[in-house]
Amino acid sequence: MQRSRYPNWFLLPTILIFGFLFVIPTLTSFYYSLTDWNINRRVISFIGLENFRELFSDVKFRSTLGNTLTYSFSVTFVRNFLGLFLAILLNNAQLKGRNLFRTIIFLPYVIAPVVIGYLFTAIYNPAQGILNQSLRAFGMGFLAQDWLNDPNIALFSTIMTDVWRTTGFSMVIYLAGLQAIPHELYESAEIDGANGRWKLTNVTIPLLAPSITINVVLALIGTMKVFVMILVLTNGGPGYATEVINTYIMSTFSLGLYGSGTAANIILSFLIIVIALPVLLFLKKREVEL
Repeated sequence: MQRSRYPNWFLLPTILIFGFLFVIPTLTSFYYSLTDWNINRRVISFIGLENFRELFSDVKFRSTLGNTLTYSFSVTFVRNFLGLFLAILLNNAQLKGRNLFRTIIFLPYVIAPVVIGYLFTAIYNPAQGILNQSLRAFGMGFLAQDWLNDPNIALFSTIMTDVWRTTGFSMVIYLAGLQAIPHELYESAEIDGANGRWKLTNVTIPLLAPSITINVVLALIGTMKVFVMILVLTNGGPGYATEVINTYIMSTFSLGLYGSGTAANIILSFLIIVIALPVLLFLKKREVEL
């Protein structure tokens, strides 16, 4: 009896560390989101859900919710589509230099987002930026834009920057999934006369379901928490065109409105759970065992 209990004591340090570092701060944050805590108050008072009511009645905050969801779903879809396409293309053993191409495509992911942000600030410069200059050089000057200062396309510019940075990461996960598919399945399909499209839709995509689940869920969670990329590229501007929840939280804390900022953080956490968890459960049900 004692021998069976003995190993459980080894869990105690882990439970204590997890409790102090994660559980207590989380519960404390939830409590402060229900208070009027701000820089001008010496005494913090409990005000219930007032911070949440004010946030949802704030036009700026509702705009950040829309921007966050647009950013998250757009980046998740485009980077997964491109990552899957590139993985299938670079999984071809006949393609020369495929390892070099894989490295080049993955390389942006290992660069810090703040560096990528400053790099694209220069690329998007309307006068000297390489993007507009390239468009003009190829006779497509009519497509040149003020990519980060036009409220109609600024969010699109930040989305494309994040897609460029993270597609390589999705590609690597899809490549690992492709290489785990038994080659015998493709040989059997070829013997039965299957063409490339049939093999893609009936063999490759179904057996890539675990990779799709990982990629989609990680992308959704990561993009809903986007902060550095937006901060460096646009700082939420012009106006509120690219303001997302995390930049809103930063500005709220900068004003000393700690209770309101904590409430916005709770909303972001809740948003991630109610979106990512159903997507995870739905995709897990569609996975196929090899």
